[in-house]
Amino acid sequence: MCYYTQQGKSANELTDFFNRNIDNHENIFQSDFINGFSYPNIPIILDSKPNIIATNFTWGLIPENSNKDFRKHTLNARVETLEEKASFVASVNKRCLVIVTGYYDWHWNDPTGKSKTKHIIHSQQTEVFCLAGIYSSWIDKNNHEWNTYSIVTTAPNETMKYVHNRKAVDNDERMPIMLNTSDELSWLDHKNTPLDFAYPNYKPSLVSFTVE
Repeated sequence: MCYYTQQGKSANELTDFFNRNIDNHENIFQSDFINGFSYPNIPIILDSKPNIIATNFTWGLIPENSNKDFRKHTLNARVETLEEKASFVASVNKRCLVIVTGYYDWHWNDPTGKSKTKHIIHSQQTEVFCLAGIYSSWIDKNNHEWNTYSIVTTAPNETMKYVHNRKAVDNDERMPIMLNTSDELSWLDHKNTPLDFAYPNYKPSLVSFTVE
């Protein structure tokens, strides 16, 4: 799964890297360790506005007519069941790029997880990279706008199968879909199905490091 990320670049650095404007420079969330359960506004790029980096979407997708308590269940969305889950089916073709400089996971050194080793995962291609996401945007009866997103996950490659081993007994290891730079716009293109980016059909360029 993917609940903890890193976004270590400033607004100006992201503008230069992506060659895109940012809707609000002051809203750029920059941190070495981001907890998804705090529902932060990590910068994303929407399929509807691919030339803008958006800062007004929070992590944890809230489907239309649901409430904010729902989002603790939707930080991640399984790519294999996007079209089956009521929470996500309306967002299958509302895609986004979630901008990060890394994400974290823990290897369990024993079956109970009393001893764990923290890992940070980076791209082998660039310092900044994107995770595949889906989003929801709607206005409730009180005229409050809900802009939220979820990170899409897939089966793990060999590296992440080792790192994310706590679900191995259930054969349920996962990893976020890390997009290669050349494929970012392909994820936003609805002609391509989400399963086109599922492992092992799609292979990410990632490297893992232990964190002291």
